[in-house]
Amino acid sequence: MKQVKGRSGGRTVRRLLGAGVVLALAGGIGAAFAVDHLGLAPRSLAPYIEKRSSGHNPTIVGLGRFAGTTLMRLDRGGPVPALAQGLAPALGVQARPAGAGRPGGRLVGTPDELRAAIGDAQAGEVITLLPGTYRFNGRAIDANRPGRQDAPIVVRAVQPGSVRIEFDQVEGFRVSAPWWRFENLEIHGVCGGDTYCEHAFHVVGMGQHFAAVNNAIADFNAHFKINGNDDGSYPDDGLVESNTLYNTHARRTANPVVPIDLVAASRWTIRANVIKDFVKLEGNQVSYGGFAKGAGSANLFERNLVWCEDKLRGQPGQRVGLSLGGGGTGPQWCRDRKCITEQQGGIIRANLIAACSDVGIYLNSAADSRVEDNTLVDMTGIDVRFATSSARLDGNLVDGPIRSRDGGLLHLGDNRTTAVWQAYLGRHPVRSLFRAPLDGDFAWRGDAPQRPGSRDGMDLCGAARGSVYGAFDDIKACQPSRP
Repeated sequence: MKQVKGRSGGRTVRRLLGAGVVLALAGGIGAAFAVDHLGLAPRSLAPYIEKRSSGHNPTIVGLGRFAGTTLMRLDRGGPVPALAQGLAPALGVQARPAGAGRPGGRLVGTPDELRAAIGDAQAGEVITLLPGTYRFNGRAIDANRPGRQDAPIVVRAVQPGSVRIEFDQVEGFRVSAPWWRFENLEIHGVCGGDTYCEHAFHVVGMGQHFAAVNNAIADFNAHFKINGNDDGSYPDDGLVESNTLYNTHARRTANPVVPIDLVAASRWTIRANVIKDFVKLEGNQVSYGGFAKGAGSANLFERNLVWCEDKLRGQPGQRVGLSLGGGGTGPQWCRDRKCITEQQGGIIRANLIAACSDVGIYLNSAADSRVEDNTLVDMTGIDVRFATSSARLDGNLVDGPIRSRDGGLLHLGDNRTTAVWQAYLGRHPVRSLFRAPLDGDFAWRGDAPQRPGSRDGMDLCGAARGSVYGAFDDIKACQPSRP
């Protein structure tokens, strides 16, 4: 992520303000290329100009606000409605339950019964919550008894939306044993202060082969926190699929705000989720939809809808879509205790990432990465940073540039991108391929942009891949007709 530094004082302000105003209002081509070289998108420059011009005489303050507003409108357009929930109903939590037809198993109907059932669960047991609201205030619910590959322990509701779990505590479920699966639950953080609702799920140590499928989870700093233990055990081989993860308000905390916060674990699959509205108001104000870091390997983000700012648009700070490497990890938390690289062999594939105040994809010390067939709209592009990062980027449709920073190594295939300077002129050639993407309409305006050949695998919507750039051939496949 690129931030404007304040070291150079008035001279930098004058330079950037002058360049920004010239670009936004006059469209000077020379100045456009100069700002493009700096790598600053209008949405990054605008708040800096407003901040640096505040506290001066009314004329300078007014000019700063005018420049900031103009730059933001050129880059991001006007206000838009909340979109993500209805954009792709085939993604995120589904009305059809996961595990349909699964035997009911052990029925529980109170918070105490649920805690007890999880505390003495046996391999192969199915714990089914009766409809209702379950509220917890105190210590985490420890899932520390192991299931088996042929006999996982399942905690579930029969129908999505029938069971609401409320956590007024730092952690909800703490999973430290293998082969646990959670299905069809609605989970809410209800703490009085945002700092105290950290995780709906904390998967740690021996919590291998964890699965969370078809859950709606709201109002946590890190809905899923995944990390190793001091004994050198790591919760590898997890699955987070078809969940809807969001916050109803901006998080007033300096703690990490990352719906999927994966540290030092390997071979996780994050698939077909809706992740949105993860705004951090305190500390560094930088938040992510999801990241994998801490010297793990072979983690996969695929077919997710990441809508950084849906109902929580226009807040201060920086929102990043998905990342391999995040903001880095202290060596003591890394799998190799060194973090020579933050990630090895990670994949970000066939995701739709939109409405971010910063980059859509950020690779930080992420070696041998693959970034393929993603669609990124209304953000500042893709950054590959540091000499320890290497990435193959192919088939991406990017409403912004693909950039190497600080020695990041790019292996560019066939991508469609947009130069930074074009945003200063209100030009968005990738965005304009769609009918009205800022209003949630991702139908093609004309013919879909074709690339040579075809590819294996599924697109964002679960359809077979064709020969179109980006995450999907036809967004209608993500919008199945309802009976």
